Amino acid sequence: MSYQDFQTEGRRLGILRILSRRNQFTTNEYSLSDELGGSYGHLISKDQLHTDLAWLEEQGLVICQQPRAGWIVTLTTRGSDVAEGRARVPGVSQPRPEV
Repeated sequence: MSYQDFQTEGRRLGILRILSRRNQFTTNEYSLSDELGGSYGHLISKDQLHTDLAWLEEQGLVICQQPRAGWIVTLTTRGSDVAEGRARVPGVSQPRPEV
């Protein structure tokens, strides 16, 4: 696995974990980007975030709505299972145990 793949898989897991802690398992792209950069150290462009979100949606892990003001992202049940380590999807890191 390349370093870029490692970063991509970790970023996708970060997105799922952020959503798993939100009310209604939903947030907007701006809040998601801020927390992804601040708490997870993934400072990425809006285009990269949209690419990750589109990929996660293709896998059935999130649902994206794209109103004018910015994307709204909601975690699916399958996405929650991946975020918690109950399911595995190639392309998303597995969470490590919290000690």
